Amino acid sequence: MSKMIVGQENSSDIEIYYEDHGTGQPVVLIHGYPLNGHSWEKQERVLLEAGYRVITYDRRGFGNSSQPTIGYDYDTFTDDLVALLDHLELDGVDLVGFSMGSGEVTRYLGRHGSARVRKAALLGAIPPFLLKTDDNPEGVDGAVFEGIKAAVVADRPAYFKAFLDDFYNVDVLGGTRISDQAWQNSFNVAVAASAHAAYACVDSWLTDFRDDLPKIDVPVLVIHGDADRILPYASTAARLPGLISDLTFVTVEGGPHNIAWTHPDVVNPALLDFLAA
Repeated sequence: MSKMIVGQENSSDIEIYYEDHGTGQPVVLIHGYPLNGHSWEKQERVLLEAGYRVITYDRRGFGNSSQPTIGYDYDTFTDDLVALLDHLELDGVDLVGFSMGSGEVTRYLGRHGSARVRKAALLGAIPPFLLKTDDNPEGVDGAVFEGIKAAVVADRPAYFKAFLDDFYNVDVLGGTRISDQAWQNSFNVAVAASAHAAYACVDSWLTDFRDDLPKIDVPVLVIHGDADRILPYASTAARLPGLISDLTFVTVEGGPHNIAWTHPDVVNPALLDFLAA
């Protein structure tokens, strides 16, 4: 198992688990909550076949990475990404983020610029700003997120059951685009993650990325399902045209949140075409 140290909590190192496969143009895939790097399997295979070098990693608190009780904010998540790029000596990379991972990509480009980045892709995007405020009326009411945190505390496995049902729109796509076994695999990954991370990450979803977006000066691909129940289309992706200068936009009709799994027939060709262009 490949791991690198990104920090310390008391007497314990904080380690990030990563995998690095293939050769050629490097692509870093950044997973969504509450999964891990293996959730990219339907994209990793086709990227490797197309001749890319594919790097995946587990966000702190998830998968095979350490489970500290600190660092669940986007500046720290981005520092972990910087550490990975430094560790692997990567330049000219393509950054691809799903859900929470789209936040890492956006904050990275906002904080660190594009000197090491060739292109970026946001799937199931969380920017520009999810929280409803006076100057962000398109956002989601804060009470929703307080309810999520209360549900995580009350019964985390039960919360994940409901979350993943909406993650995949199981009532509509179950048995066709998401099997019982694939859903169960996601549940197993989710409940194995840090209980603290499951709670603490909710606040990170309310990060304001509006100042980061104008700083992005590389081509960006956005792919989002218009039936997304986790990060509603109208509150997120639909607002990005005009906020990113060089944007390619793909709407997945009837797509749930995790379109990377349910709609690889749409996602994979769009991603390959974008990276190759």
